[in-house]
Amino acid sequence: MCGILAVLGCSDDSQAKRVRVLELSRRLKHRGPDWSGLYQHGDCFLAHQRLAIIDPASGDQPLFNEDKSIIVTVNGEIYNHEELRKSLPKHKFRTGSDCDVIAHLYEEYGEDCVGMLDGMFSFVLLDTRDNSFIVARDAIGITSLYMGWSLDGSIWIASELKGLNDDCEHFESFPPGHLYSSKTGELKRWYNPPWFTESIPSTPYDPLVLRRAFETAVTKRLMTDVPFGVLLSGGLDSSLVASITARHLAGTKAAKQWGAQLHSFCVGLEGSPDLKAGKEVADYLGTVHHEFHFTVQDGIDAIEDVIYHVETYDVTTIRASTPMFLMSRKIKSLGVKMVISGEGSDEIFGGYLYFHKAPNKEEFHRETCRKIKALHMYDCLRANKSTSAWGLEARVPFLDKDFINVAMSIDPEFKMIKKDQGRIEKWVLRKAFDDEEKPYLPKHILYRQKEQFSDGVGYSWIDGLKAHAALHVNDKMMQNAAHIFPHNTPTTKEGYYYRMIFERFFPQNSARQTVPGGPSVACSTATAIEWDAEWSKNLDPSGRAALGVHNSAYENQQVVPSGLGPEIIENVPHMKVGTQGVAIAS
Repeated sequence: MCGILAVLGCSDDSQAKRVRVLELSRRLKHRGPDWSGLYQHGDCFLAHQRLAIIDPASGDQPLFNEDKSIIVTVNGEIYNHEELRKSLPKHKFRTGSDCDVIAHLYEEYGEDCVGMLDGMFSFVLLDTRDNSFIVARDAIGITSLYMGWSLDGSIWIASELKGLNDDCEHFESFPPGHLYSSKTGELKRWYNPPWFTESIPSTPYDPLVLRRAFETAVTKRLMTDVPFGVLLSGGLDSSLVASITARHLAGTKAAKQWGAQLHSFCVGLEGSPDLKAGKEVADYLGTVHHEFHFTVQDGIDAIEDVIYHVETYDVTTIRASTPMFLMSRKIKSLGVKMVISGEGSDEIFGGYLYFHKAPNKEEFHRETCRKIKALHMYDCLRANKSTSAWGLEARVPFLDKDFINVAMSIDPEFKMIKKDQGRIEKWVLRKAFDDEEKPYLPKHILYRQKEQFSDGVGYSWIDGLKAHAALHVNDKMMQNAAHIFPHNTPTTKEGYYYRMIFERFFPQNSARQTVPGGPSVACSTATAIEWDAEWSKNLDPSGRAALGVHNSAYENQQVVPSGLGPEIIENVPHMKVGTQGVAIAS
């Protein structure tokens, strides 16, 4: 992932302003440590911090068309760039970068070029012919992007809050699937798939169609000129990604450059469910497997860095981001710059355990639509920023536009969880890859119960976080929480603890409003809580809050009481204390 920053229409075009833009751009340097670029045209500045994945030698940004009248700064990957190049035979490209096609496409098709891009992206394009500009973000919001307004009337665009929060009077998250045009001064949605209306689809389930669509989504993401691997937790989603990648890697350009044996990566507390399952899948697939171990204390020590980089105070996002943040640092230290990951499947297929209580197929489908629309605030945010913190790129094939269209057109009756018929969560996906002749995965992995990432790394991770927060937030602080934090008031000591840290880094009112709020159980939306009356008494985003569904639900666990002394960190249930620091076994 790269980092972009643009200041458009500022009143000051002096050298001092240029120095300030460079200073702010450097706040995004972790996203793109390979090169920095800044282009100024009058009162507009386009800055870029590059993570070089395609054409590392010549693809530095900003990028231009032939006569340099169109300038673009991009964060992302355009998977169909070779096809788009062929469709522009009259154009001459300066680099082999996948993002080089954007300026040329705009020259031919204007704003309509955005819908022609197959990939994940956020970009700012400046057209010096009429001093206009457009800003666009990918369909689902895989790449992070923010928009701000300064008192001098200038518009600011940045990949992360920290690039603009100190210089803007107001700022907010740039909505996914939208573009902004300076000609109209308005946002408009460019991504309008059939599922977005939440109307109930009726296409019969065809396992082979679903399988082919996902294999295509994975294989197109093998486009790379640098070493890469897969994140492998041993759950269904990451295991399928690893299996398909391992099958199709041989013969690709990536295999010729870096070898045909796939590298896989897993993180967890000693003895965690993910470490055990991840190793089993890796052995089955024959990958070069790297296990990263961390302790509860390692994670707690990283919390402030995680909140600074991920820019949220959402409880479930921080719980899951911390192990991913630690793992990303170790992956990058091995020389790997890109990984393929399994985010998005649970939203598309109703994989979270609370979907067991969906009252009917209509509600099931509408909830999946709501979850996909919110991904940019949760799992996409986590996957993008916790990896980008260390200059690592994460690609997510489940969020491929074509694959989503196929998966969301299936009659949701087939996605419904029906225990009496042997259908567990994500049954349609599991069935699609249940191949007796050439198995993709061992049966018990293919049908393993859903584990949220923050649970799968080790149940004591969440228990330890709650215990640590209880040491720093007392009952009196909770009693006054609504007065201290009137917006998205924290309802737990853990949430209060994260909020205090967030506010220290990002004290602006605009910043706190970029973070979602509302009640949740096992990662549900607020609407789905109504599916079970008991859930409102047990509001926690962990999958173990799905009472009566999760095999290790809270109802079967020992509760960690608050108010205990510091020794609580060493006595959390289930935790096996390991050595300090992150140990590697490969």
